[in-house]
Amino acid sequence: MNTTVTTSAPRIALHCYTDKAIEGEAFVADHVFSYIMSGTQDMWLGNKTYSFKAGDYRFFRRNQLAKYVKRPGLDGFQSISVYMDQVTLRSMREEVDIAVPTRLTNANDPLQLLPPNDYFSSFIDSLSPYLKNDTALNSRIIPLKVRELVLILLQTHPGLGQPLFDFTAPGKIDLEAFMNEHYRYNVDLRRFAFLTGRSLSTFKRDFQQLFQVTPNRWLVQRRLQEAHYLIKDKQKKPADIYLDLGFEDLSHFSFAYKKAFGSAPTLH
Repeated sequence: MNTTVTTSAPRIALHCYTDKAIEGEAFVADHVFSYIMSGTQDMWLGNKTYSFKAGDYRFFRRNQLAKYVKRPGLDGFQSISVYMDQVTLRSMREEVDIAVPTRLTNANDPLQLLPPNDYFSSFIDSLSPYLKNDTALNSRIIPLKVRELVLILLQTHPGLGQPLFDFTAPGKIDLEAFMNEHYRYNVDLRRFAFLTGRSLSTFKRDFQQLFQVTPNRWLVQRRLQEAHYLIKDKQKKPADIYLDLGFEDLSHFSFAYKKAFGSAPTLH
């Protein structure tokens, strides 16, 4: 499984896979505008599942964990992602008089599927020279293209001004609800702490008070409980679930499972 972290800088990336499905996990640090040119993609954001196809435009909010499976079509899997960094957005907020709505219709959604329009298609077409050639010119043009995209989004979807120009760090949220939605993600405790609006020390203290166990131990126990349910009740194969549950390799999963339940993770 691939694990990635989006970097906080203006960036445009072309993702291409040809012959097989690719599974991965990512921390989305910046807002992302993404377009699928070929293939399909399943995504898990928190406890929500999404499916996308060629022709879909998506807007992903920053500061969230994601799992995905990219499946090739006739032309493989191809997508373009534009990363809108905080420095660029802050400068735009100061330079441009933008009316930001106080409320967004899909305020709790980690992503928004955007209907196609001429602005989007023309913008995607204009990126071709900068994706095919990595030159010194790109370093000057790409920040301008990111700014252009932001203006297009504000023109076509004014409600996106709310998340785009919200520069606050994640606030302190319900720790139990968050962990029960994100225990499958194999990320550092510092990331969990940040996303729940806590310092690492506060996160550990609050976690201990809430669950009466350390975060690392709880994560293993919770993942194993889900594994036991999937294997015994849903007849899932261990090899098909261990990565999705946050275990790094099958042997470690099998050892932990046998230690917890007294038998190897096999179907009956």
